[in-house]
Amino acid sequence: MKIKPILARLQSAIGRDDLIEQMVLIPEAQKSFSKRGSRTKSANLIVGYDGSPQSHTALDIACWIAHQTSLATNSQVTVQAVYVVEENLNHQSFDIFNVAENKPPLECELSNISKSVTLRLNQPKGTAILTQLERESRISLKEADRILWQAKTLAEEWQGDFKSHLRFGNLAKELKKVVQLETADILFLGCQSSHHPIIATLGKNFPCAVLGIPHCIDE
Repeated sequence: MKIKPILARLQSAIGRDDLIEQMVLIPEAQKSFSKRGSRTKSANLIVGYDGSPQSHTALDIACWIAHQTSLATNSQVTVQAVYVVEENLNHQSFDIFNVAENKPPLECELSNISKSVTLRLNQPKGTAILTQLERESRISLKEADRILWQAKTLAEEWQGDFKSHLRFGNLAKELKKVVQLETADILFLGCQSSHHPIIATLGKNFPCAVLGIPHCIDE
């Protein structure tokens, strides 16, 4: 997927002519043009999503681009939201099957969970610490459930193909892993500047283009 045509369509829709300068935070890698082959009509758009208004806007833009690209090129475009729970505790662990109470299940497959560890509840020592860890883990997963469900609800408005990923660990590393796993064409983030700390962390040799939110959205 080439960046300029999709941004040209977006520019035409909102009456702007400077979106490339505003939105391209990391340019597309040179190898991205041939990674799928010219005969494959499909694309993957990844969105770093955390439930914030900025990430909500990034997801909305990604869904719009996916919809317009499908209409213009007759290609299959999949939007994928990635929520990363950054771990503050070593060996954080929880039971992923007993978290949601009277709520829809997590919108992700077990294969999308980057880390899986088991909480040992039978240890006689440190019971209070384990109980606190279990409680915090359950809260984290319930919050992840809510955030991914929010993303799915927004994506359904566009009636397009959608997937979600729940990852644990370093934000930049996990985003890169999903981008590589899904052979993504674009990563959308809810930031407006290439000087944002996350852009520096991703690095210049990121495997796909990274787009942010245009400044004109706030005008």
